[in-house]
Amino acid sequence: MIGIIGAMDTEVARLKELMTEVEIVKASSMEFYKGILHGADAVVVRAGVGKVNAACCTQALLDRWPVSCVINTGIAGSLRAEIDIGDIVLASDAVEHDMDVSALGYPPGKIPDMDAASFAADETLRRIAKESCEKVNPDIHVYEGRVVTGDQFISSKEKKAWLVETFGGFCAEMEGAAIAHTAYLNGTPFLIVRAISDKADDSAKMDYPTFEAKAIEHSVRLIEEMAGRLASWKK
Repeated sequence: MIGIIGAMDTEVARLKELMTEVEIVKASSMEFYKGILHGADAVVVRAGVGKVNAACCTQALLDRWPVSCVINTGIAGSLRAEIDIGDIVLASDAVEHDMDVSALGYPPGKIPDMDAASFAADETLRRIAKESCEKVNPDIHVYEGRVVTGDQFISSKEKKAWLVETFGGFCAEMEGAAIAHTAYLNGTPFLIVRAISDKADDSAKMDYPTFEAKAIEHSVRLIEEMAGRLASWKK
């Protein structure tokens, strides 16, 4: 069984439509859609925006179902010139860029008393996602790199530059590292899949509503193909 988490209705609505044998379970003020997606047992849920919503959703999912992996799908802002709107970023790892205890000597993003400075995504899931994307989205590029997460919509060149210089980020969003953090604590493999909706700079406010739908279309095709390939996964 695979768990699929999106932040917004637009990120998971199409996946819910594609499911069969659906059972809706309400928990933690969220609706979890349990059923079959492209041959795989799956639970699909909208977490809500931001790190706390994402972490609560992930833990509720893991407490109730024996999922073999967690996939976080959604959209993000590109932090690199070569990563265009519509392209896909697959997380190599994730870091919480708004975690800042630097006044006590910790580097930005480091969570005190935790061994991990970032949370590494599962390599097998990333390989399957890359192969899936290249098959169903041949007109775009797929990148593998660090996803940076914070409770902020990045829309300035200065902040964008800081995220690249400080963390080496490939894209910025608001949930991925919180899901990764929770999956890490539970020992569950995870992957963050992000379709690029904007450039995370002064143009972001204009780009986001225009390109959101196209970016989501790319991620939905990828997740659907990936689900079929993961149908045999067991926990």
